[in-house]
Amino acid sequence: MNRTPRIATEAQQGYTFSRRAWLLGAMQIGVGSVLAGRMGWLSIAENERYNLLSENNRVNMTLIPPRRGWLVDRHGHAIADNRTDFRVDLIPDRIVDEERTLAALRDLLALTDDDLLRVRADLKRAAGFQPVKVAENVSWERFAAVQVRQPELPGVAPTRGFARNYPAGAAVAHLTGYVGVATAEQYKQTRDPLLLTPGFKVGKDGLEKTMENELRGKPGAKRIEVTARGKLVAELATRPDVPGKTQKLTIDSGLQEYAARRLGTNSGSAVVFDCHTGEMLAMVSMPAYDPNSFSDGISHMEWKMLSADDHVPLMNKVTQGLYPPGSTVKPMNGLALLEAGISPDERVYCSGAMRVGSGLFHCHKRRGHGPMDLRGAVAQSCDIYFYEMIRRLGYDKVAPVARSLGMGEKFDLPFATQRYGTVPDSVWKERKYKTKWTVADSLNASIGQGYVLSNPLQLAVMAMRIASGRQVQPSLLMDRVHGNAPLLPYKEEHLQIVRESMWKVVNGGGTGGASRLYLPGIDLAAKTGTAQVRRITMAERRTGVLRNSQLPFKLRDHALFICFAPSDKPRYAAAIVLEHNGHVIRNLDTPMIGKDIMTYLFDKERALKALAEVEPTWGGDIRTRMAAQEAAYRAAANAPSPAQGAATETDAPAPTRAPAVRQATDASNAAQEATVSDIANGAGPASVGTTEPSDPQ
Repeated sequence: MNRTPRIATEAQQGYTFSRRAWLLGAMQIGVGSVLAGRMGWLSIAENERYNLLSENNRVNMTLIPPRRGWLVDRHGHAIADNRTDFRVDLIPDRIVDEERTLAALRDLLALTDDDLLRVRADLKRAAGFQPVKVAENVSWERFAAVQVRQPELPGVAPTRGFARNYPAGAAVAHLTGYVGVATAEQYKQTRDPLLLTPGFKVGKDGLEKTMENELRGKPGAKRIEVTARGKLVAELATRPDVPGKTQKLTIDSGLQEYAARRLGTNSGSAVVFDCHTGEMLAMVSMPAYDPNSFSDGISHMEWKMLSADDHVPLMNKVTQGLYPPGSTVKPMNGLALLEAGISPDERVYCSGAMRVGSGLFHCHKRRGHGPMDLRGAVAQSCDIYFYEMIRRLGYDKVAPVARSLGMGEKFDLPFATQRYGTVPDSVWKERKYKTKWTVADSLNASIGQGYVLSNPLQLAVMAMRIASGRQVQPSLLMDRVHGNAPLLPYKEEHLQIVRESMWKVVNGGGTGGASRLYLPGIDLAAKTGTAQVRRITMAERRTGVLRNSQLPFKLRDHALFICFAPSDKPRYAAAIVLEHNGHVIRNLDTPMIGKDIMTYLFDKERALKALAEVEPTWGGDIRTRMAAQEAAYRAAANAPSPAQGAATETDAPAPTRAPAVRQATDASNAAQEATVSDIANGAGPASVGTTEPSDPQ
């Protein structure tokens, strides 16, 4: 059906047009409002953000690593400080043409072929965002030349700052630890941009690690105006860094370095305390590494050399080394006997051997000492006296005295690697081994063997507490020295008898005569000790036990020594532990080392003169011997190739957690378990007795 078309009137057409115009106008107003609102948001609410983005296009801002707080000794002398350093690094992710960049840096910095080998090796192994060191300690002229060419060399990062410096080198390595570049894992955990800043380093071991928060400080910022191509226009205002806090230690840096040198070629440790306050004056573990090398970036060759050294220079022997204390426990055992009511004048006849049940237990003096009282037994280190007395008393009466004198104790010191040893008793053995305590256990413990283990720090504390008669707590930081230590719960006359017996060790014809001080009015009181580390078979006992001088290094006995002086008014106490020393070389044995360390405290010039006479016979001072060792290793067939050896060892763990340290610890634990097995089978160290310095005078 056909419809008649509708004819729109003029009024209808006008209405339709008005509606469309209104809708179009509303849309225009809406869009305009959105645009105006967006412009307002960008110009007002987002103003700061876009100002910063704009500023970042014009201004480059880089963090300035904060200067670390110094570590200083009790006299204010630097143990770890900062030296001014101009350095050049590469950021792998930002490098455009590696060969062109390295060629330019070779000319600008006068790099050697070995330097380029190291840089190329480090670039291949580095995470993209981690700085790779090209050169440190660059002269100002060469540093400025690199800065001028920086826009042409993307990825090159010249930095003016401060580098960590350890003036005493290896002598303080296990005390201070060292600093190094943060690892990728550390950055991923914190996302702190400071960790990626060239030249910034964090504490990796020792005090540098445990006191990181106090030493780090707060970073500054450097602002530079640049063109669109990155060319320098002007340096703008710089926000200065806030240095870390200087930490004052109780250490005497002169004594620390002297003790390290005096240990000579030994693998060992020495700890010295002030008896009045418990302040640690020296804490030395040798041999050691140079913390400056680690902080600069140790080479693969040096790391491999240190890891292969049978003297384990990566281990802090003061806190990580556990040793049977040997005869150094005899003064402590004597105190336990006195407190249990045994008279110091009661005698035991030493014939050289003692039979208990089916077992035969020997004294170190095969022909015997004859009748011995307590003072004589300590002075002559008579094993039979202590076998008999502690067999009567029972070791459960000795263990509490040992703990009160610091054995097995955990001390509040800023070290993360303390091992605490063992003070055994019947309850402890029942809990660990599910077996009863035996007489053989008591006899072995009575000469500081068997289950008894301690670290050198605990031995020094034992000497300090016997000397002072107080339960003094050791301290390393001057602002954390413990005062007013309580008296030990023992009679003063008993402590005095023990001190007299230790005086006789040195001055009354005892085993420590070589440690006698030749200083007017000052006598040394001490106790020598030896700890067996190898299993001695029945066949060897029948044919004669081999002397330490006949054995390879790792099978020799440990040598130990505790002392204090002056004997009548004790001021200083010390402990020295030498691994596998075996009392083989007189001037490298514990009595003479103890004597010289104590002499230093009362007559420095005399001690230094004595050291100057003997040090050349060991191959020179510490730095000279380390340089000779490195040269010999480099020349040996087992040294890595030049390219590999020059590379920085980026995967090296902290020295105290190195595989070589774990292996040494495992070997020590295995030897201890073998000794425990021998005792259970009727043998053990007491079956042959202790050994003492062969020439006590």
